[in-house]
Amino acid sequence: MATDIVVILCTAAPTEAASMAQALVRQRIAACVNIVPVQSTYRWKGELCNDPEHLMIVKTTKEGAGRAVAVIRSMHSAEVPEIIVLPVISGYTPYLDWVRQEIEGTP
Repeated sequence: MATDIVVILCTAAPTEAASMAQALVRQRIAACVNIVPVQSTYRWKGELCNDPEHLMIVKTTKEGAGRAVAVIRSMHSAEVPEIIVLPVISGYTPYLDWVRQEIEGTP
């Protein structure tokens, strides 16, 4: 059974991730953002790149996803940032309820 919760995956420069995460949570666009250091290997404009990045795992609602993407995009330095929105098909109900409450601003 699908839920109204989504997870957004986004990589960012280590110097940018914390400020993006704080903006998302402060504005109640995300309930929680995990930041994990990763090493990304990809091709960009014909060049092979291998860069340290931070992976942000953003928990929000389907309704909040558009706002989250807009905030990330406005703060991100990359020309084409990785921003992927994934549906949460199931989860621990109290946690999913907490995500909704944080986004809605209810106790």
